[in-house]
Amino acid sequence: MKIATFNINGIKARIGALTDWLDEAQPDVALLQEIKSIDEAFPRALFEDRGYNVETHGQKGFNGVAILSKHPLEDVTRGLPGDPDDTQARWIEATVMGARQAVRLCGLYLPNGNPAPGPKYDYKLAWMTRLEQRARSLLADEIPFVMAGDYNIIPQAEDAATPDAWTDDALFRIESRTAFRRLINLGLTDAFRAGTQAPGHYSFWDYQAGAWNRNNGIRIDHLLLSPAAADMLQSCTIDKDIRGRDKPSDHVPVWIDLDC
Repeated sequence: MKIATFNINGIKARIGALTDWLDEAQPDVALLQEIKSIDEAFPRALFEDRGYNVETHGQKGFNGVAILSKHPLEDVTRGLPGDPDDTQARWIEATVMGARQAVRLCGLYLPNGNPAPGPKYDYKLAWMTRLEQRARSLLADEIPFVMAGDYNIIPQAEDAATPDAWTDDALFRIESRTAFRRLINLGLTDAFRAGTQAPGHYSFWDYQAGAWNRNNGIRIDHLLLSPAAADMLQSCTIDKDIRGRDKPSDHVPVWIDLDC
């Protein structure tokens, strides 16, 4: 099963880039972030016509996550548990059945957190604490799961072309990386690093200052796998070339192949 994460930076602005990639890559599941659309305005028919089931958790103008799946989606839930007052659309879950095994899909758009320190950074760290709690709960349920999305975390220096430029940024501050490491230490696997240790692999390039042309990127889009899901991992790939196409997102798809 091919499962992808893709921050599309606005469904209306990137609809052509997204549908072209879907037609070419043919993922079984695509977890989308920053759809920037309320549920009622999401162009479901474009994806349903391509054979996808569609579930969204939208918000007007910013944030918003969605799942596109060629397989039926069951037990869909919206919103990260732990804070009933949090109204930001950053989390969606569903279960998908593979040929032999069900997998719980968690699509996330983790807060950016800048400027840091400050209230936005406090929200990011509190959100990550809730994320850790959710991971612990899913591990206790013993169902294979994938937590995929834009984490807005640069896990280590090798994940940035110019790490020194990010020292004080919320994406690379030690508190952010420590919270990410706590997830890994629960027994989760960073799918990309499971197969590739070399530096120079990125999933985001800013629109400013010629970042794409200079390959001044960062790796912030991750798929974290439970131990049972990691046992099924066949490969993990970053579709880097998508960034160089017409009207691209500043992120590119990252996908895994699970033998499930």
